[in-house]
Amino acid sequence: MIATPPAVQLYSVREQMITDRKGVLAQLAAFGYGAVEPFNILNDPEGLHADLGAAGLDVCSVHANPAGDQAEAVVSAARTLGADTIIVPILPTERFADLDGVRDVARELNEASRRLADAGLRVGYHNHDFELSSTIGDRPALEVLADHLDDEVLLEVDTYWAAVGLRSAAVGLRGPAAVPDLLRRLGERVRYLHVKDGPATSRDDEMTAVGAGSMPVADILAANPSVRWHVVELDRCATDMLTAVRESLDWLVRQGLAR
Repeated sequence: MIATPPAVQLYSVREQMITDRKGVLAQLAAFGYGAVEPFNILNDPEGLHADLGAAGLDVCSVHANPAGDQAEAVVSAARTLGADTIIVPILPTERFADLDGVRDVARELNEASRRLADAGLRVGYHNHDFELSSTIGDRPALEVLADHLDDEVLLEVDTYWAAVGLRSAAVGLRGPAAVPDLLRRLGERVRYLHVKDGPATSRDDEMTAVGAGSMPVADILAANPSVRWHVVELDRCATDMLTAVRESLDWLVRQGLAR
């Protein structure tokens, strides 16, 4: 279904990496992951780049906000890590409460995209639940945001948080079943997916290994052919995190959803 290797967001294993970054990265590669998505990239990008190289792992993108006083440092760190895409991981909830706020977010992302294009970098945005639970007119705020973005700005749809947000949205289908339709509506702008699983009923649920929860993962991954990267991420998990990360990829491979 995809031409890229399976990736994992390093936020999933943030606690384990504190004490053994090299060992954790080696385990991820041994599980079969070919790439990672780093966060907190201003913390030792040179050392992380070396450790990733030793493990044989590529970087599919990074999570950071290339704005304000840290903009130049973020660009430098992304280039050090070999990333071609910087994805803004979160913005304040209240900025998606109305049309003016969403337009302002789009303006900032568009400006960042134009500025970073000279450095050979693309800009994207990653959602949580509130961009879907908040509606403007009869549409989720994330879709309204997409309408106001330049063509060069991409989206990384966090499928689990989209399901949680759509469960409480006052529009259309609700919950996990609504995610494939969302991806089809967003179309070519979506180039990355965060693949995760769990009950998807509230923000407080403990997540599970992919394939062990309520998300229709196969339908989600088939919904949008423009997606380039599938990135496994578990924000938290009731079981051992490294085991869950391994079991997630094992399940995707058994289902023919990863290679």
